[in-house]
Amino acid sequence: MCLAIPGQIIEIDGTKARVDFGGVTRGADLTLVPDASKGDYVLVHAGFAIERLDESEAQETLQLFRDLARALDDDKGSERP
Repeated sequence: MCLAIPGQIIEIDGTKARVDFGGVTRGADLTLVPDASKGDYVLVHAGFAIERLDESEAQETLQLFRDLARALDDDKGSERP
């Protein structure tokens, strides 16, 4: 399964960027989205930003990830004796 995660660009140096994924920052290559700017939201897969997103779409996707994580945590608790 492949997964692309939305994050916000916080710094750009050439084609390299620092992207904030809800408090965790990682590097990403912007070669595939050369029009991306600081403050933009991008989908990142395997270290490459592959698409720009509008903020509402990014926030909606991030909320879905939070909901999934919460559900998985709740499910782990139900497995305990």
